[in-house]
Order: sequence, then C-alpha cells, then structure tokens
Amino acid sequence: MGKHSKDRWRIQFFQRDEADDPNRHVPAIDFLESVPPKVAAEIHAVLDAVAAAPPPSFSGGGKWEAMHDDMAGYFEVRVQGGGMNHRLFCLLERDAHDLGGSSIVCIDGLSKPPRTAVHPRDYRRVKRYGAEFQKWRTVFE
Repeated sequence: MGKHSKDRWRIQFFQRDEADDPNRHVPAIDFLESVPPKVAAEIHAVLDAVAAAPPPSFSGGGKWEAMHDDMAGYFEVRVQGGGMNHRLFCLLERDAHDLGGSSIVCIDGLSKPPRTAVHPRDYRRVKRYGAEFQKWRTVFE
C-alpha cells in the first residue's frame, strides 16, 4: 500500500467482534447517533480535518487532544453542544496494512455536563473496547 505520512488518513469505526458482542455493535456510531445532528456534524468535521492534516501534524485547537496518564495513547475529539461536552475517543494506527493504511480508529464516545469529570467506569469501557479492537482489529466501513 505504501502510504506516506503526508497522505490523508482513513477514518474507521471499531466494530465489536461477535465473540464479545453477538450484535456486533459499533460503539462510536452508537454514540454519534445519540448526539444532536449539529454535534455529530462538528465531530465529523474535526475527524475530516485531522485525517487530512494528517494526525501527527494536526494542531487541534482544543478539538483534537492527546490524552494522558491512564488514557495515554488515545486521542479525543472534543465538541460542545446542547449544554453538554461531547467526547469521541480514537486510536491512531500508522501504516496499518490490515486497515487499508494509516487510520484514525473511532472507539467510543460519551457526553457529560460541562466542568464535570468523566466517570472512571467510562474510561474503563473505552479501554476495554480499545483492547478488543487490538485483539480483533475489526472495523466497520
């Protein structure tokens, strides 16, 4: 495939494997369908901008941030709307031939009131889904 780092990255959505979820849910799409359409559109716009930059050289302006501490390795799209803060958690997979090239893999999302902390259980869920993705490397296209 020979993708170069300056090429546009793919945007992919983690799909749960049948062994973990018989319904094979796609958590990030479930999240995007749960937020107001304007919020979902803004999240998609941020993902498109990051994919075109591509991610290693994208300066997020607060809308695309590398996570730290227990969530190191994850990135989040951060959007406000409808009185809530919305987060979409992603992993970056550089030169992922099994995914068709370098990819932003959308794992899961959540909404929370402004100035409140994300509950540790939500981070644990995201990390569990991230581990499932790494185990199965299954995406919805």
